[in-house]
Amino acid sequence: MTTVTLDAKDFKSEVHPDWCPGCGDFGVLNCLQRALAELGILQHQVAVISGIGCSSNLPGFINTYGMHTLHGRSLPNAQGFKLAHNDMHVIAVGGDGDGYGIGVGHLVHALRRNIDMSYLVMNNSIYGLTTGQTSPTSGEGMKTKSTPFGNPEAPLNPLTLALGSGASFVARAFSGNPKQAIEIYKAAIQHKGFALVDTFSPCVTFNKVNTAQFYRDNTYDLNAEGHDPSNLMKAMEVASRDTYGDRIATGIFYQSQRPCYEESEKDTLSTPIVDHILGISPERAAELIANFK
Repeated sequence: MTTVTLDAKDFKSEVHPDWCPGCGDFGVLNCLQRALAELGILQHQVAVISGIGCSSNLPGFINTYGMHTLHGRSLPNAQGFKLAHNDMHVIAVGGDGDGYGIGVGHLVHALRRNIDMSYLVMNNSIYGLTTGQTSPTSGEGMKTKSTPFGNPEAPLNPLTLALGSGASFVARAFSGNPKQAIEIYKAAIQHKGFALVDTFSPCVTFNKVNTAQFYRDNTYDLNAEGHDPSNLMKAMEVASRDTYGDRIATGIFYQSQRPCYEESEKDTLSTPIVDHILGISPERAAELIANFK
């Protein structure tokens, strides 16, 4: 950490976001910029890595290192980046289709592996970039372009999936509640291990059900009501009960300290891999050349 005083505007990119006016992703970007500034993390100490989707354009809108990768593949790239640059803060970002659909297999293994990084999922319960198809978190009965008679499938519960996969940090935020979201993002970034933050980020264009007003009316602060985030069974109970009910919990559901992946590779990662000396010594090169003479 540094003692340099930063402001959210220090993390603003020269590229202006092109999301639809009112998109919840604006709030996520603003909260992430403010969280990094309040933590005093310098821009060159951060890498933001995404997959494909509206939300996955975020690395271009923030003044840090970044990568825009393939659909559902943000986590493999982010984990590889973290292991190579284990001295940096790595934050993967994406949407519910990207992370909970094609990328869900990567998510499960990232959770159990517990690499020291954060994953912010902008969950709008719709495929926005492809203009409004049912996503893994779309509600049962929801009418979309791909389910005009109503979604016949039960939605995926990302929180119970994470808790059951050995996650060490599971939280949920709402982009329309920046005060809480900033604190959750800060806690996730500071957490030693893999941190999943499922963030309600309403799609104003294609999802007319899960709107910003819907979340303002139906969410509550789990931690303000006395929830103990060290209690795994209680976290599972609340996540199971409150995810798609009339009262939807936000906050830190679960946080524990267990060894992260890097601690099992101390010899290799004591020096960031990017700083490892590659190749062979001149003496060894001469020996090998001599064998061919």
